[in-house]
Amino acid sequence: MLKVRDLVVDIQGSRVLRRISFDVSYGEFACLVGRNGAGKTTTLRTIMGFRTPVSGTIELDGQNICALRPFQIARMGIGFAPEESEVFGELTVAENIAMPTWACPDPRPAEARIAEAYKVFPKLERYRQRDGQALSGGERKMVSIARALALGPRLLLLDEPTEGLSPIIVPSIVEGLANVRSSGRAVFIAESNIHHVPDFADRLYVIERGEIIFAGKPTEARRDRAVARVIEGVAHAAKS
Repeated sequence: MLKVRDLVVDIQGSRVLRRISFDVSYGEFACLVGRNGAGKTTTLRTIMGFRTPVSGTIELDGQNICALRPFQIARMGIGFAPEESEVFGELTVAENIAMPTWACPDPRPAEARIAEAYKVFPKLERYRQRDGQALSGGERKMVSIARALALGPRLLLLDEPTEGLSPIIVPSIVEGLANVRSSGRAVFIAESNIHHVPDFADRLYVIERGEIIFAGKPTEARRDRAVARVIEGVAHAAKS
C-alpha cells in the first residue's frame, strides 16, 4: 500500500529526515515512535503533501504521490488527523464530521461514511449538536479522527493521537483505534511515548534524529539495547 523510500526532507536549511524508508501494508496498524524533534510530524506531513522532499519517493499503491497537493492525496484515500486536533468551533460536531463528505467523492454514500465514523467513537453520538468550541481536548481528538474517517480513507495517518490527554480519556481513544483496525483499514500513527503504542500494533518503527533505527515487531524493539535505550528515553521524557 504505502511505500516510502530514501526520503530526505529539509526545513529552513536543516536536514530533518535522512533517507528514511518504511512500508505500511493493507490492514496493518503501524507505529512511528521517537522523541520530540526526531522527525515524526515531518514524516506525516510530507506524506500528506504539506512538505516537499529533497529526494526519495512516496508511493500509494504503486503511484508516486510526491508531486501531488494535499487535497489530491486525500482524494486518493489517505486521511490525516494532525496532533493539534483542530476542529471548527463555530460548527457542530455533526457538521465537523460530515465536512469531508461535502468535498471528497467516494463510491459509498455520505451517510454510510458518517455512520462508520460514529461507530468508531460512539460517545460522539451524544454530542452531535454541540459546538466544536465547547469540546474538551479528548473530544476534539475524537472528532478530528472521526472527521478523517468520514473521508472514507484506505490509510489513516494519526499524529500523537493520545498526547496530552487525560488518562481517563486515553482508553476511549485506544478503543476507537481498535475499532478502526477491525474495519480493515491501514493505520499509521506517530507517538512520542512507547507506552502509548497499542498492544494490537503490528509493526513498529523507531526514528532518531531523522533516521529509522528500528523496524519490526513491537515486542522485538527492546531486545536491541541501543533501540531500547532510545524508546525508554522517549517514554521517560514524555512522562516528565
